[in-house]
Amino acid sequence: MKSALPYCMLLMVGLAIVLLPAVAHGQRAKRPNILLILTDDQGWASLGCYGSEHVATPHLDRLAAEGMRFTDAYVMPQCTPTRAALLTGEHTARNGMWHVIGWYGYPWARISEPMFRENLAPEACHLPRELRAAGYVTGMGGKWHLTTNAHGHYTHLNQASAGQFGFDYVAPPGPGSQNDGDKWVNHLTDSACEFIERNRDSPWFYYLSHHTLHGRVSAPQDLVDKHLAAGAPAVGLQNATYLAAIEHLDNSVGRLLQKLDDLALRDQTLIVFLSDNGGVDTQYVHPEESGGVLSGQAVLERGKQEFDNAPLREGKGSVYEGGIRVPCIVRWPNVVKANSICETPIHVVDWFPTLLSAASAPVDKTTDGVDLMPLLQGESLPQRALYWYLPLYDLLWASTPAAVIREGDWKLIQFFGDYFDAAGRYHATPHYELYNLKQDIGETTNLAQQQVEKVHQMQKQLHAWMQSMNAAVPGENTHFDPSRAFLKTKEKQPWQQ
Repeated sequence: MKSALPYCMLLMVGLAIVLLPAVAHGQRAKRPNILLILTDDQGWASLGCYGSEHVATPHLDRLAAEGMRFTDAYVMPQCTPTRAALLTGEHTARNGMWHVIGWYGYPWARISEPMFRENLAPEACHLPRELRAAGYVTGMGGKWHLTTNAHGHYTHLNQASAGQFGFDYVAPPGPGSQNDGDKWVNHLTDSACEFIERNRDSPWFYYLSHHTLHGRVSAPQDLVDKHLAAGAPAVGLQNATYLAAIEHLDNSVGRLLQKLDDLALRDQTLIVFLSDNGGVDTQYVHPEESGGVLSGQAVLERGKQEFDNAPLREGKGSVYEGGIRVPCIVRWPNVVKANSICETPIHVVDWFPTLLSAASAPVDKTTDGVDLMPLLQGESLPQRALYWYLPLYDLLWASTPAAVIREGDWKLIQFFGDYFDAAGRYHATPHYELYNLKQDIGETTNLAQQQVEKVHQMQKQLHAWMQSMNAAVPGENTHFDPSRAFLKTKEKQPWQQ
């Protein structure tokens, strides 16, 4: 017996040495490739699987049929804030990027806007950096909109800076302008397909960030003509160019799905599809452009309209559901149940810990999100509140400084000192709006007066969250000038330097 024990132990150690490479390889094999597709200004109601009857989207509908469709997926109401939250895993109240860049503001407005961060620091771009550290080959193509310096600008991240932000590869800009032709959809899709094929034998992460459907909306002329012939108007809501752009984008997703099939990577690839904010339902005309007064006395004039976000209220730039609730689809064969629907509210900050979890990578950075893997596997998450910090003015979207909390079916909006009502009339007073989204998804009935205690409880919770983020509560502007309260400028004033 004395000699048998060492022999058994020796045998076990030997087996472990032999099996270790195989086990490690098996673990790598289970890690999915990750394709993250982010579209620009695409509304919640723009896809067939979300109820649209205006344009067919068979490829994205197929993606939903083969995966999970989220009904209550949230982002920030504009471009830069969503992209910053996505790549950092931090609320904009923490990372400071709640405002679209480059810099503009309303220095003489009634409420003082806190200063925002104008460039994402390379070390804060956590998602690609952490995935690369975990052994993934990382790449991206398309809209960047997180720096206005030597690293890159609106249209793209410079390849020379790619490594600093965690990317091994960045696709070059497309031909001409991103506002013309097909808005680089084909070019960016080609670049993604080439990256996938080139790295087919390694775990990879690709961030495909489309410019479409951001204005100026553009699409291949044959598709525009097709929708004009079918009766779509040339301008206005559900116009032919907008519908053509949606169809072209859907076709590009079909190409990506086919590439994964052709390379036998379908079962090894996790796909996340979402938009950066709601679609452009209505863009208001700024008083400066219409020759109007800048004191707020005139009703905001409705300008460009692109796509009706009904049943959701408003669209891009808005604190209402049409601005922050977006389409979100996840496909991961053998993990995510096909044709499943998730009604649990989720936030864009959740994708950082979720994708690291899927990649079996540790989350050792600050994150404000939660791991959604239980939801993807058909389980549940503890109920939690979702938050938005939006301390800015942007009259294109009738936006004034506000913050939002959603908890369960309840949503509270706090306007800190002024607001525009549904008719575009300006009110120089703080304001609360409370909605039960289960009963009133269109946010038509403000229950704040009937549910005073609920407002108080949610407002207290919202302010506690802001305090935990070291986020300022916007207050009265000591430089307030009624005659130019809504004068928008790109020049910082001395007190803003």
